[in-house]
Amino acid sequence: MKVAVTGATGFLGPGLVQGLLSQGHGVHVLTRDVARALEKLPPGVTGAPFDGRTALAPEALAGADAVIHLAGEPVAQRWSRDAKQRIHDSRVQGTRTLVEAMKAAGTVKRFVSTSAIGYYGGAREAEPLTEQSPPGDDFLARVCVDWEAEAWGARGAGIGTVVVRMGVVLHPDGGALHKMLPPFRMGAGGPVGSGRQYVSWIHREDAQALLRFALEHATLEDGPVNATAPEPVTNAAFAHALGHALGRPSVMHIPAFVVKAAMGEMAKVVLEGQRVLPERARESGFTFRFPELEAALKHLLA
Repeated sequence: MKVAVTGATGFLGPGLVQGLLSQGHGVHVLTRDVARALEKLPPGVTGAPFDGRTALAPEALAGADAVIHLAGEPVAQRWSRDAKQRIHDSRVQGTRTLVEAMKAAGTVKRFVSTSAIGYYGGAREAEPLTEQSPPGDDFLARVCVDWEAEAWGARGAGIGTVVVRMGVVLHPDGGALHKMLPPFRMGAGGPVGSGRQYVSWIHREDAQALLRFALEHATLEDGPVNATAPEPVTNAAFAHALGHALGRPSVMHIPAFVVKAAMGEMAKVVLEGQRVLPERARESGFTFRFPELEAALKHLLA
């Protein structure tokens, strides 16, 4: 099939595009700077402009059969008032713009939209959270609720829709692991805050594979899917595993007030966490290549 992808040059995008091409799909990217994006992607990929704010002409989808939507303002930044607005609008308005174009195009039959486990809110402690769990009521939870509501609008045009709630995606090239590696390599890493908060992680290859799986398996239509490994761990256990993988100590405790001073309100994401389980992915037959943290870190840091 022909698959349109937003966010194709981001943290998840290039590997996802390569995986789609390897499976025989055609790929068409929707991006702010088409020429720059195509330079970073394999030959044969096509593209059209998309900024999430400007109405997208149906022909910009180039007859796509399916759409995977990854684009959005980074959450990992200080949450100023303007940053919060950008985080919200890039996801909510951007998804609305994309869905309207999909409906007008009339060719799209499947839509996979990312969301985040921030949907469940913070301060859930050790409560096991599945796709059936209710949303939280903090900033990220409200963003995710609004974001998903726009994605579900595609169903009105008969487009099979899956919302993939991304956990903490691990890879040294970016994201949380990239930021953690320098202090841990210097022997200055360790638990953050209480250390009891859960980290619902997923290896980047599994996250990309699950997006492709959601695209191809009708059993996942019309519902959310948690993109997290089957065994979430506490922050303290994560720190220990990372230190062990690097052969470095992991006993430097980082107090909550230090994280709050550095990150502001965004520190909630690090200090609270959620224990999220991939119930629907496992029930649908998806096989995690990296279900356990130590093996995942060993592979990532080899």
